Amino acid sequence: MNLLTLVLIMPMVGFLASLTIPRRFPQNSRAWALAVSLATFAQSLILLSQFDRNAAGDQFTVDIPWISTPDIHFHVAADGISLWLVLLSTFLTPICVLLSWKYVQDRVKEFFAFLLLLEFGLVGVFIAQDLFLFYVFWEISLVPMYFLIGIWGHSRRIYAAVKFFLYTMAGSVLMLAAIIYLYNRTGTFSYATVLDMLASGKLTFAPVEQMLLFLAFFLAFAIKVPLFPLHTWLPDAHVEAPTAGSVMLASVMLKMGTFGILHYCLPMFPVAARQCAPWIAVLAIIGIIYGALVAMVQPNMKKLVAYSSVSHLGFVVLGIFSFTQMGLDGAVYQMLSHGITTGALFALVGFLYERRHSLEISEYGGVATVAPWLSTAFLIATLASIGLPLLNNFVGEFLVLQGTAMTNFSWTVYAAIGVILSACYMLWMYQRVFYGVTAAEVKLHMPDLGLREWAAIVPLIVMMVWMGVYSQSFLPPVSKATARVLEQTHINVPERVELRQRAEVAHAR
Repeated sequence: MNLLTLVLIMPMVGFLASLTIPRRFPQNSRAWALAVSLATFAQSLILLSQFDRNAAGDQFTVDIPWISTPDIHFHVAADGISLWLVLLSTFLTPICVLLSWKYVQDRVKEFFAFLLLLEFGLVGVFIAQDLFLFYVFWEISLVPMYFLIGIWGHSRRIYAAVKFFLYTMAGSVLMLAAIIYLYNRTGTFSYATVLDMLASGKLTFAPVEQMLLFLAFFLAFAIKVPLFPLHTWLPDAHVEAPTAGSVMLASVMLKMGTFGILHYCLPMFPVAARQCAPWIAVLAIIGIIYGALVAMVQPNMKKLVAYSSVSHLGFVVLGIFSFTQMGLDGAVYQMLSHGITTGALFALVGFLYERRHSLEISEYGGVATVAPWLSTAFLIATLASIGLPLLNNFVGEFLVLQGTAMTNFSWTVYAAIGVILSACYMLWMYQRVFYGVTAAEVKLHMPDLGLREWAAIVPLIVMMVWMGVYSQSFLPPVSKATARVLEQTHINVPERVELRQRAEVAHAR
């Protein structure tokens, strides 16, 4: 079996097998989920070792007819962007199993089964090369997250789950309509075939037609990012979700939106993307500053980290619509960095909640006195989140700002305000939670990190440092893939500047 297909299928097999485990053996469900998720991660590392880092195109391709009428194929492949997102999904799933080991005590079997199903859906979204198949995986990933929030969440879990579901479905319906329209125009759901037809001129769109198709896809992805002002579902979902749900939602599910914009909107609708870039960039900058300002006044730790995601993912969208190599590289790197850093923050907030049973910042204080290692891990994640050099977020934010400056320097100036504000709200939260007088309740219920918690958080800290110090172990495959996207869109800003300069020199001669 193809390696990529194996990485995709293993969580689904694990999900189906987990349904056969009797409910009276919850420990077996936990152990099975951990074993399957670790095996899937190990398989994805083998996939990485066999990936040709110097190739720009798709690799590990599988294209098998699925349904004859309409012509739908099981067509999957990985490039330098989707490969890292698959690895992010498989890396975080076993960590989420460890995070939920003691946290989840009710309906244990169902919880871990849904976690494996979620991994299956997420991996499928990133590797699907058939538009219909992509939509199927998009919807599959929605279902387990809905139940994870709605069953194992906090007091307002039903409200948050329904709001999350309705927002995502509203965008998905428009995307489905656009996919059906594309099929009627081309006779195929194959993404590669659609791109070939566009490149050869066999398929052309009228300006209004292309704009409507772009907006249909873009709205679905913008809701998932979420881009301001479509972000209101995110804080509720994060606050009410269990720790593992928050980690997977922030670290991987939000990347479905930015990946969709980069992988589908730009190559298929380049003219519309260029026309919409100015107002999308403005929305991204508003999201960066607004998310940071709202995070600054949050009394709830989870809400604060949730609004920080709105801010950080604004950088990703801004980098994508800079249409520069550096900007796109930074956007992808920021996607991966945000997945690691925010996943760690939600995990650490979960550790605090398990001890104190409160998410309110005012309920803490002086935690560093009684739990120094927990405080140290939280500090590293905080410094990574605010973009400290030698940690991962710095690389992505720097590349995005540098790439954006090539397109519009004023965008860079406004976006940089978000970097300053992130230091304000993250460090202020850290000060209030971990410093000051240690309350009696904190002293009684705040043990330091245990072995299971160390096992969950150390890999995330290692990745923060690795990605901050040795970015070249990640960037070359990303650069190959983003260069391919820019070639497909034909709107690389530095390239246009260079061509114009050559033309001016030739004219002067």
